[in-house]
Amino acid sequence: MTAPLGRIVLAAVAAAAALAVLATPAAATRIERVVSPKGIEVWLVRETTVPLVAIDFSFLGGATQVPADKAGLANLMVDLLDEGAGDLDARAFHERVETNAIGLGFSASRDQITGSLRTLTEHEDTAFDLLHLALTKPRFDADAVERVRNQVLAGLRRATTDPNNLADRNWWAQAFAGHPYAQPVSGTLDSVPALTPDDLHALARRLLARDNLKIGMVGNVDAAEAGRIVDRIFGDLPAKAMLVDVPAARPQALGTRLPVALDVPQSVVLIGGPGIPRKDPDFIPAYVVNHILGGGTLSSRLYREVREKRGLAYSVYSALLPLKHTALFFAGTGTRGDRAGQALDIMRQEIRRMADEGPTQAELDDAKSYLKGSYNLNFDTSGKIAGQLTQIQVEDLGIDYIDRRNGLIDAVTLDDAKRAARRLLGGDMLTAVVGRADAAIPTAAPAGPAMAPANSKVQ
Repeated sequence: MTAPLGRIVLAAVAAAAALAVLATPAAATRIERVVSPKGIEVWLVRETTVPLVAIDFSFLGGATQVPADKAGLANLMVDLLDEGAGDLDARAFHERVETNAIGLGFSASRDQITGSLRTLTEHEDTAFDLLHLALTKPRFDADAVERVRNQVLAGLRRATTDPNNLADRNWWAQAFAGHPYAQPVSGTLDSVPALTPDDLHALARRLLARDNLKIGMVGNVDAAEAGRIVDRIFGDLPAKAMLVDVPAARPQALGTRLPVALDVPQSVVLIGGPGIPRKDPDFIPAYVVNHILGGGTLSSRLYREVREKRGLAYSVYSALLPLKHTALFFAGTGTRGDRAGQALDIMRQEIRRMADEGPTQAELDDAKSYLKGSYNLNFDTSGKIAGQLTQIQVEDLGIDYIDRRNGLIDAVTLDDAKRAARRLLGGDMLTAVVGRADAAIPTAAPAGPAMAPANSKVQ
């Protein structure tokens, strides 16, 4: 948890990084695979023109690694990693970060514990030492734990009146009942108060290890120096993580609807169902199809039908979410309560139409052109490149993925896209609707196929 001044400094470092635009296009980014003297692998991009070192890293195994009665433990742990470490209490740690203009952050997701370091080269020694302490000697002092716990609980209480949060929590709880994915990453109002410093230390010892670690680094650093840096930061971590097995899962309760009553002027609609795994041959065709359907541009079908033609919502989207133990498709929007049913009808109709007919050739050509051309935006700062290097490793796509990626998109044919659309969108889905009770949508699902006439880390 970064202190207010720390957030200002972090933002300043990020701004400096943003100004350091790399002229090299994505396809020409040269990645070196480096193995340190202690056997730690890091992917390195050497950038000689920027006085900044950017490091992103990921420990595989996140919130799924804690039992249901300790939901939120991984989230609380990462919030406390920079709240004192080694011989530095929280105040001293923050002062050292701020004085040296270091950007340091951690986060937890269902499958990963991630972190990032941004430092000017003149302060890199201090930055490397602070990150080393945070990962290997976190203090989890009682006063810091209580302070951060209270911040988390305040956020959880606010979330009880947030329609987006309620839709998300209810969808995951129903879709993955009995599976670790059902538990909210940030925990619950019942679980978080019971978490102890001993729980935090135990989880850090289990998850923060060298064998489940992926690292990306960008800076004016050669291979030998990169190896020394990663050993300096990560070399004292345990050799092996102690991860519990997490079973593969598919979302359940498909074809049903979850109305949640909340007295707010705008209802939230969330549709979700099975997706396509990241390494499945149909993932790239599905990625292109999703872009056409609702993947973030003003030309998508959902945007055109829901917003432009009918004015039902300010924004509407669809996205693919490939996780380690499942793969998902989502679509969602927020709209006036008395129009939620109409918005849901239109979204389901467009999803069904895409499943039945697929995209047109013109839509496919436009989407491929956009997705290829916009890819370089993921590589215009050191921080973005470090993030891509790490996530490509997490997803096990190969060190040459950046060079191959646009070719994979270019190779998608209309038949590929139609096949992927049928696979992705042709089955039952689970819908959560949060809003006023008198505007809620009935729980009964229509008979027949999922999309029968109804009542978007690495790219």
